[in-house]
Amino acid sequence: MDIPVPSYPLSGWDLSRLLAEPDEAEITRQLADLEEEVGAFAGLRGRLESQTVTAADLRAAVQRYESIARRTATLGSYGGLWFSADTQSTAAVTFQNRMQQALTAVQNRLLFFELWWKGLDDGTAASLLPDPAADPDYAFFLEDLRRTRPFMLDEKSEQIINLKDADGIDGLMTIYTMLTSRLEFKLTVDGVEQTLTRDALMGYVRSPNPALRAAAYGELYRVYGAESKILAQIYNNRVRDWHNEQVQLRGYATPLAVRNVTNDVPDAAVAALLDVARRNAKVFQRYFRLKAQWLGLEKLRRSDIYAPLAPSDRTLDFTNAATLVLETFRRFDPAVARQVQRVFDDRHIDSEVRKGKRGGAFCATVRPDLTPYVLMNYTGKVRDIATLAHELGHALHSMLAEHHSILTQHSTLPLAETASVFSEMLLTERLLAEERDPLVRRDLLAAAVDDIYATVGRQAFFVLFEQAAHQAILENASSDQLNELYMANLREQFGDSVEIGEEFQHEWVSIPHLYQTPFYCYAYSFGQLLVLALYRRYQQEGEAFKPGYLKLLAYGGSAHPEQILREAGVDIADEAFWQGGFDVISALIDELEAM
Repeated sequence: MDIPVPSYPLSGWDLSRLLAEPDEAEITRQLADLEEEVGAFAGLRGRLESQTVTAADLRAAVQRYESIARRTATLGSYGGLWFSADTQSTAAVTFQNRMQQALTAVQNRLLFFELWWKGLDDGTAASLLPDPAADPDYAFFLEDLRRTRPFMLDEKSEQIINLKDADGIDGLMTIYTMLTSRLEFKLTVDGVEQTLTRDALMGYVRSPNPALRAAAYGELYRVYGAESKILAQIYNNRVRDWHNEQVQLRGYATPLAVRNVTNDVPDAAVAALLDVARRNAKVFQRYFRLKAQWLGLEKLRRSDIYAPLAPSDRTLDFTNAATLVLETFRRFDPAVARQVQRVFDDRHIDSEVRKGKRGGAFCATVRPDLTPYVLMNYTGKVRDIATLAHELGHALHSMLAEHHSILTQHSTLPLAETASVFSEMLLTERLLAEERDPLVRRDLLAAAVDDIYATVGRQAFFVLFEQAAHQAILENASSDQLNELYMANLREQFGDSVEIGEEFQHEWVSIPHLYQTPFYCYAYSFGQLLVLALYRRYQQEGEAFKPGYLKLLAYGGSAHPEQILREAGVDIADEAFWQGGFDVISALIDELEAM
């Protein structure tokens, strides 16, 4: 008897485990339950601030705090996921705005707890801290909270900032998403003009047709260029808000230091990463010169850098793509594949392309007891299969850490890319192993190097641009000057290996991370270089590698990144470690050149 192969049709996701229906009666009930719990927590204030507070009192408070965090994560995530699925829905925007206001009010009422805990002297805090052996998640959560002690303000100031953010910068970021998600792009393919979403348009930048690649980029930046004055003004406000709060009021040393503290990564480690990436721009420049030769071009244009070496219109429907990715996970470890399959079984993936849907892809972890949610825009291209593996890798990371509290499940950003990038590499290795045509194998390996460039070189230079742009805006730079600054960034990045058209001056306004999460992008470079080192060990050690790797993922956010990586034999402040990652990239390019 044949076992039926599961079908995975393109679809939206099912958010009913977060909220059965967003009707008024259910919303009112949920908010009433939250209010009751917040009121009970607020009632603990007098006891916590008394001279007779005990470790048992603190543990009881953390338990209540954790329960509230679960409720707020549920309501906030429902709004964010609904809005991402349809950024033009009035109902979704209204719900998201309502939750933002309600949850900001909750956050302000809970502020006293963090401020009280951070305000204790070290001796008193140590005497109240839960036993790490008995309550490891609570102990780490409380200990980690005190890392940001030097940057806290008084309670009233913190409350004002929260209120200001809800109606100010957070609202402006929602407007950025709405403005950019509504954009439409025209592209003529095979003589027929098509109206496309950004994700569908970007599928053509990997076309074997050079004119189509150039036309896709030209259209992308024609549309963004028309909106660039508005988008640049939004960025100007984002940067000034970031500086005024984080540097001027809180006292962070630099705008980048804010992200480093949030990520729990030392400034020295990030500086080492960025310095090494800058020095190794020549590695990718060498690759682009070689790629021009392989494509029969005198020099690559910027629109050619993701060009395939072998013409291919290969596509794969979503069912087969999902099956391929799940089978790849299964070959690595059957238990891992069973975890990942939950995303499909629970219908927690929104895979179809729709007008108004947020572009790109992401994985959202809401609570430890819920399977993560994955959004992507699947167009059938081979690159989309890698994106699927990437986002499911994120989901795996969360599920391996689901035994932790909601307070410690989430990994810090630099480690958050570990499982996702590793999963992509597993997929690439499988595709290479199964392909017999040497030209296609060369194209697959080149596509992997393309992706490594996009994850390492490109992302590091985004952060270098951000550093320069933040300073320039504080010196009253115009949008035209920011465009010039970005072009200088591209010229340093590519040297004389790539011809850069003037339309690329608008690229920076099209990068959501620069707006939504300043200085996020080095996490990609961090994760990719880390994974290159880990993957090389996997190839050398085989089965012996897996327990340590899965343990690394299972930590989630329950330990400091330096501690987690130290166990894996990694010193993130050592430039030699980061250089080792670029040495692996150079070896891949050598392998390509020898084919």
